[in-house]
Amino acid sequence: MQANLYALGAIALWASLAALAVSLAHVPPFLLTGIALVIGSVPAWPLVWRNPSVWRIPPRTLALGVYGLFAYHFLLFIALRHAPPVEANLVNYLWPLLIVVLAPVLLPGVVLRPAHVLAALLGFGGAALAIAGGRTLSGALSWGYLPALASAFIWASYSLLTKRVAAFPTTAIGLFGLVSGLLSLLCHVLLEPSTALQARDWALLAVLGLGPLGASFYLWDKALKLGDARHIGILSYLTPLASTALLVLVSGRPFTASIALATVLIVSAAVLGMRAR
Repeated sequence: MQANLYALGAIALWASLAALAVSLAHVPPFLLTGIALVIGSVPAWPLVWRNPSVWRIPPRTLALGVYGLFAYHFLLFIALRHAPPVEANLVNYLWPLLIVVLAPVLLPGVVLRPAHVLAALLGFGGAALAIAGGRTLSGALSWGYLPALASAFIWASYSLLTKRVAAFPTTAIGLFGLVSGLLSLLCHVLLEPSTALQARDWALLAVLGLGPLGASFYLWDKALKLGDARHIGILSYLTPLASTALLVLVSGRPFTASIALATVLIVSAAVLGMRAR
């Protein structure tokens, strides 16, 4: 139960990502991510100051953290630039399904039951409805879907492989974020035009860094350490639903039948997944 609460905390923070991203749409994506990830590492700094050993982790563990936080965002941004955004985001949200399906492959002793597969498929159907919002999806093929699929695989495999490396404190997530943020800033310097940020931008970046690209990763790590990856993966389908609902509230648009149906599918998936043993 505690693991599910941590996961729901991360999901709640991720739900605000789209609304914040809309307000920061003028900021180049690597600059936005780099600043936010560095800010997200700040809460860990006092703990490191008192006990530097919490960041003394094996290189393999650090590499896994950078693989998860940096490579995921890098490929997602590439996908969003070279494929229709709605469709690319839909492909990216295969990661909860991949967590469920890959759990028995990457985690010894974990068994995948039909109920888990059914719940994951229901959840993906609900996520597709929430993301598409009743719009007709583009049938055009784009190579940008490949990095979107790769980003989904990276986040799913990172989430599962954190259970395969030597145990590390959740505080080490701050180091993952700091290194990943610096790499993102390097990508900004090399790939994006320079941009002057206003005071409002910095305030929103602080909220983004302390929430969706900061505290969420610490909560996610605690959830994975304490809980069943299959159940957490199914719960994760609440993310696109909550994100879409928040955008609807912020924009003042009415709730649609597709959002209502998405809610039914995702809640049903979560209940089915939690009952599967």
